[in-house]
Amino acid sequence: MNKPLIGAFLAALLLGAGTAPAVAAENVPTQEAAPTAKAVTFAGTVALSNCSGSVVRSPDSAPTDPALVLSNGHCLETGFPGPGEVLVDRPSTRTFTLLNASGSGVGTLKASKIAYGTMTDTDLSLYELTSTYEQIESSYGIRALELETAHPVAGAAITVASGYWKRTYSCDIDGFAHRLKEGRWTWKDSVRYTPECRTIGGTSGSPVIDDATGKVVAVNNTGNESGEKCTDNNPCEVDENGEVTVREGINYAQQTYNMVPCIGVGNKIDLDREGCGLPKP
Repeated sequence: MNKPLIGAFLAALLLGAGTAPAVAAENVPTQEAAPTAKAVTFAGTVALSNCSGSVVRSPDSAPTDPALVLSNGHCLETGFPGPGEVLVDRPSTRTFTLLNASGSGVGTLKASKIAYGTMTDTDLSLYELTSTYEQIESSYGIRALELETAHPVAGAAITVASGYWKRTYSCDIDGFAHRLKEGRWTWKDSVRYTPECRTIGGTSGSPVIDDATGKVVAVNNTGNESGEKCTDNNPCEVDENGEVTVREGINYAQQTYNMVPCIGVGNKIDLDREGCGLPKP
């Protein structure tokens, strides 16, 4: 995993005066009918005590719904969920520092519960907040990032926006790992970055944003640090035939389109909804 970070001096970074400017994705020459690439900023991202995250919404989320924060399962305050473990509707009082476009902290958001969390098949957590989307927008002028509903595409230009470090990483989607195995955990259909996205500890949970649409297509979670095979911090790829590939220095994310159907009325997580692709307890 892109290890979560712990320590008072690191926590202080969350509120430090120095912030990095947002990095805008370069506009790529396109045909006249193609959409124009949008500038990716830190607006809507959050800093956790040990990881990164973002305020997200589904296309059907209402302004009056309690807002959701997306991060990794391995960033949960309860510790790493074991293989096969799924957390649903667990009380939480965790706080998040909300960032504006330039990466400055503008306010503190508070969770009411862990709506969902797992490291099985994927590596994600969703926190339900005590604030609604319209309350956040009214107080801070910041809108939630929208979740993409379709499978991402190889070759797409993306930006990984880390609220923890106030730093962005720009690259392309290189392809997809049928299975990504790291220590005790196995993830399905993981996004593989091109080498330019050299994410580090603390970037765990960062939204992976499609530069062309501004929508979240994945959540950043791990990378092979030293070339080891299928060990902690050194995930390996396993194809449909069981062949194992190790890509030292390459980083990965978990897709999020398959969780969108799991978000029901009132932003409640409903694992029985049609199309929901998340593991159940």
